[in-house]
Amino acid sequence: MKNITSKNSKRNSLKKILSSKSAGFTMIELLIVMVILALLLVVGLGSFMSSQRKSRDSARKTDIQNIARSLEFYYNDKGVYPIYTGKDGILGQDWGEAFVDPDNVSTLYMNLLPMDPGGSTYYYTSSDGSQFQLYAILENENDGDVNKSGGSVQVYTGTDCGVESSITCNYGIASTNTDPATGHALVVE
Repeated sequence: MKNITSKNSKRNSLKKILSSKSAGFTMIELLIVMVILALLLVVGLGSFMSSQRKSRDSARKTDIQNIARSLEFYYNDKGVYPIYTGKDGILGQDWGEAFVDPDNVSTLYMNLLPMDPGGSTYYYTSSDGSQFQLYAILENENDGDVNKSGGSVQVYTGTDCGVESSITCNYGIASTNTDPATGHALVVE
């Protein structure tokens, strides 16, 4: 009989525990868990966004290098670089279009002049055909290729990498006989 009473008493205790108010989580415990999850989400989202910026910047640098190569091919054929200044492409051929010889459209220098992956634009300049400069805007200001002075980002004067509004470019490359700052001085933004 003692054994049956002991079993009944254990069942009653278990029923009390399961039916009592202390069996669930308190509001404070739930709030703490939600705060921890929110913090983890913020940290993860920040890392994800940073990776996205770095990826777009890497694509920009590759695009600019590929455009520079195609400009060198053009120079080898013509003896001059395309004379043009602006953010609307090269020789009237917009970003996103093929880069061809305007005198012989069957001569292809680049299948597509790449478009900026983040919605900005590239800026090209060659005033006399003896040299060229290409510019872009890098989103990650901590990138090693972004020029800085005293910790502040420097930009190239007279350049515009914006689509709807003016945004001064902060990254540039040039033909081997010049440098990106020639004619476009670096200044703190």
